[in-house]
Amino acid sequence: MAGLKISTVAGGSELKDFIDLPWRIYAEYPRWVPPLKHEVRRMLDLRKHPFWEFSERILFLARRGAETVGRIAGIIDGHYNQFHNEKMGIWGFFECADDPEVAAALFSSVETWFRRKGMTFMRGPLSPSTNYEVGLLMEGYDYAPALMMAYNPPYYSGLVESCGFTKEKDLLTFLLDGEYRLPGWMDRLAEKIARKKGIHIRHAHLEDAATEFALIRDIYNDAWSDNWGFVPLSDNEMRDIQRNVMKFADPDMAFFIYYMDEPAAFCLVFPDLNPLLKRLNGRIGLLGALKFFLYRREINGLRLLMFGIKEKYRQLGLPMLAFHHLYEIVRKKEKYRYMELGWTLEDNESINGLIEEAGAKSYKKYRIFRKSL
Repeated sequence: MAGLKISTVAGGSELKDFIDLPWRIYAEYPRWVPPLKHEVRRMLDLRKHPFWEFSERILFLARRGAETVGRIAGIIDGHYNQFHNEKMGIWGFFECADDPEVAAALFSSVETWFRRKGMTFMRGPLSPSTNYEVGLLMEGYDYAPALMMAYNPPYYSGLVESCGFTKEKDLLTFLLDGEYRLPGWMDRLAEKIARKKGIHIRHAHLEDAATEFALIRDIYNDAWSDNWGFVPLSDNEMRDIQRNVMKFADPDMAFFIYYMDEPAAFCLVFPDLNPLLKRLNGRIGLLGALKFFLYRREINGLRLLMFGIKEKYRQLGLPMLAFHHLYEIVRKKEKYRYMELGWTLEDNESINGLIEEAGAKSYKKYRIFRKSL
């Protein structure tokens, strides 16, 4: 067997190999959904993606002879480390053949780089932070991933654990399918909350997307600031998210809840585009518009992408009001057969319990791992 070689990725053909590797790894995993290659390239581009305005990264590629067998990114998120006063190194964009030697060499390369940079522990997978794709899939392999959620072979967890990583936190996602209806008691309570003085709902004005997404960022950064792993979204990151999602946004499914004319909460739901992305197989190309026309009916699900309530308004029962309003909207849109909610932290018992009482079931589990340096 040819010797194993680890190299850093500068660009050119090595970057192409880094981006193309998943197509080899997932050849026997039909539920995997290929990302758009140009979006992966842009995400990794230090000059184009706003995440790198305050972060740095290194990319490693593993080869046996002429065959690419693994990849990994080492990432230092400056905003996170400043916000939490920590020295965390992130590993992400990990793909690997079922070969412990390859995994060990990749993680060793990242660890060496982190030590040189003065980091004290490693966390991952985050690609590249908790505001993007996170976690290693541990349960739910029989389901295709929803929009912006990870999928990986079952053997990945064994590779990671063999390199000295242990569980730090699990993340849960929930599935709502069939009838979109709250239990009667929740319905009645939501209607009572809706009648409270000062509470009202308004839908997003997507014609003024810049203002609306700035408001979403403000609420999000307030609502999530005490959560494990949180890192604030920058202005430029939110503008980048806006640019990406506006093509597919449904104005009925982006709304704010106000209390006494102050924005208290927001909810952002998107069509699950992954069935279309699977058809595109990494490239839009000249046939992309035609494929969208031919297969748009396969987009029959939703993902609850973002939901947040400012801390000072958390005692008003707004999650139930949001569920009630969302369910009423979705029931009128008959093409949607399911909705994924999450991710949520495993120990966020109050919101997890509420989601289950609203009729959804926990069906996938993702894990974040940690290792001391």
